[in-house]
Amino acid sequence: MAKKDNCKYIFVVGGVISGVGKGVTSSSIGLILKNRGLNVTSIKIDPYINVDAGTMNPTEHGEVFVLKDGDETDQDMGNYERFLGTDLTRVNYMTTGRVYQTVIEKERNLEYKGKCVEVVPHIPLEVIRRIKEAQKKANADVVIIEIGGTIGEYQNMLFLEAARMMKIENPKDVFFVMVSFLPTPHTVGEMKTKPTQNAVRTLNASGVQPDILIARGKTPLDEKRKEKISVFCNVLPDRIISAPDVHSIYDIPVNFEKEKLSEKICAILGVTCRKPNEEAWKKWVTFANKVHKSTDTVKIAMIGKYFETGDFILSDSYLSVIEAIKYSAYAQNKKPILTWLNATDFEKDPSKLKELKNYDGIIVPGGFGSRGIEGIISAVKFARENKIPYFGLCYGMQMIVIEYARNILGLKDANTREIDPKSKHLVIDIMESQKEILNKNLYGGSMRLGEYKAILQNGTIAQKAYGQKEVLERHRHRYEVNPAYIKDLEAKGLVFSGRSPEGELMEIAELPKSKHPFFLGTQFHPEFLARPLAPHPLFSAFIKACINNKKK
Repeated sequence: MAKKDNCKYIFVVGGVISGVGKGVTSSSIGLILKNRGLNVTSIKIDPYINVDAGTMNPTEHGEVFVLKDGDETDQDMGNYERFLGTDLTRVNYMTTGRVYQTVIEKERNLEYKGKCVEVVPHIPLEVIRRIKEAQKKANADVVIIEIGGTIGEYQNMLFLEAARMMKIENPKDVFFVMVSFLPTPHTVGEMKTKPTQNAVRTLNASGVQPDILIARGKTPLDEKRKEKISVFCNVLPDRIISAPDVHSIYDIPVNFEKEKLSEKICAILGVTCRKPNEEAWKKWVTFANKVHKSTDTVKIAMIGKYFETGDFILSDSYLSVIEAIKYSAYAQNKKPILTWLNATDFEKDPSKLKELKNYDGIIVPGGFGSRGIEGIISAVKFARENKIPYFGLCYGMQMIVIEYARNILGLKDANTREIDPKSKHLVIDIMESQKEILNKNLYGGSMRLGEYKAILQNGTIAQKAYGQKEVLERHRHRYEVNPAYIKDLEAKGLVFSGRSPEGELMEIAELPKSKHPFFLGTQFHPEFLARPLAPHPLFSAFIKACINNKKK
């Protein structure tokens, strides 16, 4: 094992196209090294001026993944946590905006002692400082740093410069993995290596040479292409790893180990390569196999508002929710069939609500804004009246409260302040602590964010699912159930089964099983804590209810 004062740093960069799989490659490398007894931590570098991912549009950037300390990050941070089975913090995430902000603050505080502060070297040095801070906090043997974007993009240059400087300072402790795409044009019918050759040359121009090349493609890499890449990219043939498209991202670590990638990395790093943890690895392989072998299906409708991006569907807006569903379904040996339903369709044509009877369960994930709200509320009502298992997450729980207030309490104009601040019955209202923040237009990083405790009511669906009285869950929201309406809602049968320790904030709302098989919403985001080998208990309870509904 590497000495803690001689940590190893692996930079993962991407070539040819974006979305080539750097995140899952970084996560998979972390998993296989961890299985070799190394203490691994991961860092994501996003080349955006945004200080964090919280203000980014999910249809353009994918979901915002919230860490336990409240940092709003890129969705790849979720992959790191899920593959490594660990909790990361804000030291594991940086953006261009965050780095520049720190450097400017230091300059204003005279921390540079009157020096002329320049882009180089001060920005790369701040990047290096942050990388080493993450290493120290985790006491890591290996730090995996994914540089977002694609080689050749202007905004990547300073991060590559930081990596180059680290390599010069400690040449034996820093090495590079390039994940590159090898297209097979339909009209040509042959896998082409030239785009990868050009990407490597562009990386070389930054003073960096890849030590390992992950060759992504539709099909496995043949020996002829491997030899060609080796010659023109100056990478040894046995360090060119074939990474063809797979049915599931959870196959990637398994495929990497078939090519003995962890052994090769340990050899390059000069660390002792312990025997794999056979028990842990068997659990992972068993889980990965369930993705293929599970044939009995459970059909889930996901009703959201962040699916459409131009002519395409971007399910990444709800990535953690999708993965959480999978983990709980596979644990029951079921194959989840997910269908994306746009909430606005129910507003345009209410008759489409009847189609919800074709599904075993319904999920409404988080969101912001007015688009599709009436469609969601009508879907919630349909699920409640037709006893279809319903699981609402954050926004989805707020829709439960609004629907119940309108149709059971008779408050026809019940709404949330976010949508209709003039409503007489704001059953969902802004948190008091948020009012001054919004008046000052301080939107970034100012919501209720991160890990908070909830106290569960005995005998409820939620408490039975968790099997305990207190839980810690991650939040990302500004609005809460209005305390003025809680007694009236409870008097009509809605159960607030989870509350903040002070009892002021409603964390979980549900109907008892005597009224509905599963009708539950959470103000928090349980999907952020779901893991491949440790499904989230609420998602598991929901999937079991869906299976029972299917049997009926």
